Amino acid sequence: MKSIATAAAVSICVAGTTIAGAAYAQSNVTLYGILDTGLLYTNKTLNQTTGGNAGKQFSMVDSGLSPSQFGMTGTEDLGGGLQAKFQLESGISLPTGGFSNSNGNMFGRQAWVSLAGKYGELKMGLQFSPFFTAVYATDPRSYSMFGSGLIIYADNVLATSIFNANAVSYTTSEFAGFQASAMFALGGKAGDFQAGRQYGGSLTYRGGPLTVDVAYYNGNAGGTVNTVIPSTVAFVGRTIGASYHFGALTASAAVVNYKVAGSFNNYVYSAGMQYFVGPQLAVDGGIYWTRDQNDSGNHSLLSAVGAQYYLSKRTTLYTQLGFVNNHGRMNTGLSINGAVYGVTGSTFGANLGIRHMF
Repeated sequence: MKSIATAAAVSICVAGTTIAGAAYAQSNVTLYGILDTGLLYTNKTLNQTTGGNAGKQFSMVDSGLSPSQFGMTGTEDLGGGLQAKFQLESGISLPTGGFSNSNGNMFGRQAWVSLAGKYGELKMGLQFSPFFTAVYATDPRSYSMFGSGLIIYADNVLATSIFNANAVSYTTSEFAGFQASAMFALGGKAGDFQAGRQYGGSLTYRGGPLTVDVAYYNGNAGGTVNTVIPSTVAFVGRTIGASYHFGALTASAAVVNYKVAGSFNNYVYSAGMQYFVGPQLAVDGGIYWTRDQNDSGNHSLLSAVGAQYYLSKRTTLYTQLGFVNNHGRMNTGLSINGAVYGVTGSTFGANLGIRHMF
């Protein structure tokens, strides 16, 4: 499974620690982070009051390519192939220094502890759902914060099924190329077990250059989760996607369904590819067609291309160009930060930024 926070790491190892006479097994803690900011331009901007066009924008935004974040992970070897693990992850905003992309909480992206062994991993706490990770894995633009399937995801259900509080999950070990994952999240509301309840699962196949992901999600509104961005929008999600590697070229395609209670029943069809021109330069492109099954007049087309130039293994310069065309009540945007919702008709946008990982 592809990590949402792939980054170079600095490890702090602690071996043979003794507390109150008890000897503990060797463990390690890894600190990591992503710092990403850039400039965003769109020729149209949504007026949140009227729903019309508020005009052009040119602004600095956080996280043009990857979500800015910092966190720590830890592993302790318990013997017999069993490990205890944890992860704490917070989203940050470089333009303001505040929280971003993490629901306004200190560790609003991930906060969990797990036991992992030869039969799989049992995880408890705030975590990504199997549905979200499956959609991410087969997105043709690797869920860039600009011009990718992530914008459509947030446009439909905000942070629901991305940041899952009160969650328990189990992921099997890989067998004959197959790996399964299941999650159940409690709503936490006394007297109403159904409020905020979320569950989902995924099945992944990896065989040589081919990866196939199938996933399902079902969540209710309500619960006691206290977040700035709602994370318990009632919806049912389904996806099937695949990616194939041809040397330096990776091609991906997927179908994702967001059936939102009392609203859209959107099917998103996506395809695209990424190509490494050389060790320091990668280019990618993707196209996303969204159609509301409840009303065929509601549809949108989003397309984007991007280029990443690697100054080093940790520092990247990037630029991205995007175009979206909305019809009916569809309001697909171009950027998670600064333009998550769009206006009716055509909108063009671009961004330019820098990302550093540590």
